[in-house]
Amino acid sequence: MKRSLRTAAGALLATLLAFPAFAGETLKIDTGHTSVLFGIKHFNIARFWGAFRDVSGTIDFDPADPTKSKVNIEIKVDSVSTGIEKRDNHIKSPDFFNAKQFPTVTFASKSVKKTGENEYAVTGDLTIRGKSKEVTIPMKNTGNGQDPFGKFRRGFEGTFTINRTDFGIDFMQDGLSKEVDLMLSLEAVKQ
Repeated sequence: MKRSLRTAAGALLATLLAFPAFAGETLKIDTGHTSVLFGIKHFNIARFWGAFRDVSGTIDFDPADPTKSKVNIEIKVDSVSTGIEKRDNHIKSPDFFNAKQFPTVTFASKSVKKTGENEYAVTGDLTIRGKSKEVTIPMKNTGNGQDPFGKFRRGFEGTFTINRTDFGIDFMQDGLSKEVDLMLSLEAVKQ
């Protein structure tokens, strides 16, 4: 019995060692220097913009082999800001995001593919109101370097469009467009 346990433990250890550790950078999203903006058309006339102020998450980035990279983002719905408190409260209500029942919006990547110089296609599951849909976000590495405090930082930006009804946000379809433009500007600090 002891021998079979040792053999099983040895096999498990050999399996774990066969997978090399992640060789890239693990970065933590800097909430204070990250922006998530959204734009939606009102009466099919003009787009108004809003933002989510509380964004967190991690980026595992391997510049040598981007396919090993991962992105995980969490957005607190309560942090929505459009500049009008009454509208912000309505966006948090069950008519739209239903922040009490679904307090976060998340994105979890499934693949990262290099598409050009400092450009990537990041595909993953976007979850809003408990509904997940696969989306691909074209992202660009906008810069990197040491900050004045000696920490290494990277920036990424991407824009994409979703159909809000795919996530159960059906309210006011005659007044607000189904399409919502999203812009991510992420700054992250190497851990």
